Amino acid sequence: MADSQRLSLTTVDGVLLEAEFVRPDGPVHAGAVLCHPHPQVGGNMRSIVTSALFAALPRSGVACLRFNFRGVQGSQGSYTGGFREIDDVVAAIGALDEHLGPLVPRVLAGWSFGGDVALSVNDRRVAGWFAIAPPLRFASRVGPVAADPRPKVIVLAQNDEVQESDDVAATVASWNATRVEIVGGASHFFVGRTDEVVGLARDFARSLAR
Repeated sequence: MADSQRLSLTTVDGVLLEAEFVRPDGPVHAGAVLCHPHPQVGGNMRSIVTSALFAALPRSGVACLRFNFRGVQGSQGSYTGGFREIDDVVAAIGALDEHLGPLVPRVLAGWSFGGDVALSVNDRRVAGWFAIAPPLRFASRVGPVAADPRPKVIVLAQNDEVQESDDVAATVASWNATRVEIVGGASHFFVGRTDEVVGLARDFARSLAR
């Protein structure tokens, strides 16, 4: 895997965000934007699940871009409760576009708060959504994605202490083209279970590349 490249993203409202991009050494089958957990409880682009995806997916041919939401570490701006963070994700998708060809499918992935924000971004460039333990408390515009025919995978922790997995599963049961995966024995932080999350993400990306 090639070394990661540092990037600077500019949102539509002029906020500068720090980001990192990594490209597989071999052919690129898919690309992924990775959205991190809640900024106000220490979430950043190097949080455990985001880092596991960023490290492992390129070995399977998936280019990855991770970034810090506004107000986090080296990113400008301040937290807005998941609203203007949507603009951050759109900027990240645009940056990924600059590094990939037009035929490479894009996965929009996020963990926890990042999953909620990802599910609020209904962008034509996205081939599918991969949301990990989304509490659905910050998903401010989830309706269009819920109704969209493009595929979605919702990965839930069996023992999630932030939001009951059964409640999230019940909410998304009526969504279009949505599959729920339960990681047995996992907490919201997936300690000791990140390999299972990576495997599900890898398989989803591969399915989009066919």
